[in-house]
Amino acid sequence: MRVSFILLVLILATARSASAQGKETIEAYIATYKELAIEEMQRTGVPASIKLAQGIHETSAGTSDLVKKSNNHFGIKCKSNWTGESVSHTDDAPNECFRKYPEASQSYRDHSDFLKNSPRYAGLFKLDPEDYKAWANGLKKAGYATNPRYPQVIIKLIEDYHLQDYTLIALGKMQKPGNDEIAAVAIVSGTETIATPAIVTPVVEKVAFDYPSGIFQINETRVTHLPAGTSLLAIAQQHDIPLKRLLEFNELNELESLERDQLIFLQRKRKTGAHDFHFVKTGETLYDIAQAEGIRMDALLELNQLIAGMQPATGEQLYLKRKAPSRPRLAAGDVTSIQPAVHKRSATN
Repeated sequence: MRVSFILLVLILATARSASAQGKETIEAYIATYKELAIEEMQRTGVPASIKLAQGIHETSAGTSDLVKKSNNHFGIKCKSNWTGESVSHTDDAPNECFRKYPEASQSYRDHSDFLKNSPRYAGLFKLDPEDYKAWANGLKKAGYATNPRYPQVIIKLIEDYHLQDYTLIALGKMQKPGNDEIAAVAIVSGTETIATPAIVTPVVEKVAFDYPSGIFQINETRVTHLPAGTSLLAIAQQHDIPLKRLLEFNELNELESLERDQLIFLQRKRKTGAHDFHFVKTGETLYDIAQAEGIRMDALLELNQLIAGMQPATGEQLYLKRKAPSRPRLAAGDVTSIQPAVHKRSATN
């Protein structure tokens, strides 16, 4: 009996040790590749949380035989269009062809391009980049993995290791640890601290416009300003526009009525603005700017090298007629305003 008890204790201790080592291995993987995941999200829109979770799962946190001999972090097979180096590896079938990369960064980049450029994954990029559950399920639905529990595995990794933080950092909605744009506190002694000042961003106040009553034009497009509570169906019927089209013109969800005072366009907005630039004001979201300037949201994002969910910092200059030479600085720390529930509709799984 005593021998059995000792064996049980040893087994449990070994299991705890293995679990701790597994956690340390995963945390080391995250520390090594988090910057690549953030950069790739900002380049292509693939959520950093999803990319890191996939990398952890596909490589056993960087310890798998495949990743060691190929730098392939996402299990991408050769396919007919692959012209680079390759390795043979037994996965679903013996000696399958997998892509080989000189370094991990090329694997991370190729994974982004693989998803972005494949028609079968196009629906993913219509999802909210912060909705990691929809992305995980969407990957499985599109055929990325054969494991029926793939979404649950990815979601658990994201939640257990707080990988969503890296998505929020990429979107400018969370500050990187140690970034000097947040007020730092320097420890002088065990009991004394001195707060160092934060970098101050010039504030551009949001101006409340007094819009005309009735129908007028912004950027040569018919528009009207309506109070909160206005029925969208009533407006659609009044102007003989199908409700679905009215929602599309204004990049709205299927709301029964407006949740706040806002502009409602009666025609499709243009791909460029009437002005050269727009300076971001305090409390102003990208949706606010798109409506105020009469420009389509996807065009505004593309012109300024942004992806859905990013929030430019107050005072930043946005380009409305030509492509910006670089992405505007993103809001740091807490976003000063909350994006209203009136935005471009997301695809569902």
